[in-house]
Amino acid sequence: MDNLDWNQLKAFLETAETGSLSAAARKLGLTQPTLSRQVAAIEQRMGVTLFERVGKTMALTPTGQDLLAHARAMGAAAEALGLAASGRSQAVGGVVSVSATFGMAAHFLAPLVRQLREKEPTIAIEVIATDTNSDLLRREADIAVRHVKPDQPDLIGRLIREATAHFYATEDWVRIHGHPRRAEEAAHLPFVGADRSGHFLAFLRQQGLPLSEANFSCYADHSLAQWALVRQGMGIGAMADEIARDTPGMVQVLDEVPPVRFPIWLVTHRELRTSRPIRVVFDALAQGLA
Repeated sequence: MDNLDWNQLKAFLETAETGSLSAAARKLGLTQPTLSRQVAAIEQRMGVTLFERVGKTMALTPTGQDLLAHARAMGAAAEALGLAASGRSQAVGGVVSVSATFGMAAHFLAPLVRQLREKEPTIAIEVIATDTNSDLLRREADIAVRHVKPDQPDLIGRLIREATAHFYATEDWVRIHGHPRRAEEAAHLPFVGADRSGHFLAFLRQQGLPLSEANFSCYADHSLAQWALVRQGMGIGAMADEIARDTPGMVQVLDEVPPVRFPIWLVTHRELRTSRPIRVVFDALAQGLA
């Protein structure tokens, strides 16, 4: 078999990884019919059946499973080639993508993007807002702002600083409910929840708050949506102090509860660190976030 089409190989890899044509199509930025045609084309080119439908999922056949490891190796080699080429690029301009949580992207990155654009007008910044870690090895972003230290050997990270968060409510809420200061005062007060899985409740209990699911007046799994609900007076919420200080009408409550401390890391791929546009953006973000 000669001249394997790289787009068809990516279609096979993403479908195998996600188990779904629709999910793979979204990840590759294709329509589902286009992706389906690419999968069918690589099966025809190889003369084998790679997938079989099981309900709504695409399950690998034994042949597909045998070929997956080889396809992954080819994909990794292609990605490494792209990283090396990008890393050696010394062009001043271009697009540099930066991922961060929704709150970090809106509050911290937005003004830094404006400042950077004024200094480096040939560089365009793509801000990727996500509350999950972007996979830098797969080029989902060039640079990531994270709250955990990178542990992959091909990534380099710089600890920018440690930030803090406290609990807040609106001025109107405090006038109605009073100003709770100690952890035990929170037992019968409403809070805005982040999820219904119990993880956020466990986090609050780790902070010493004697709460249960009954304390949550509402939920939002998006950090900015959660903060918007707090600003509407739906209850107490946790927020980074820098964001809360810039939000009019908010009052810090539960003052005697120790602050939540979290690191701010700036992370990129070691090859990309040698790319001039990415280096310029990385250094500007490091200075601005500090």
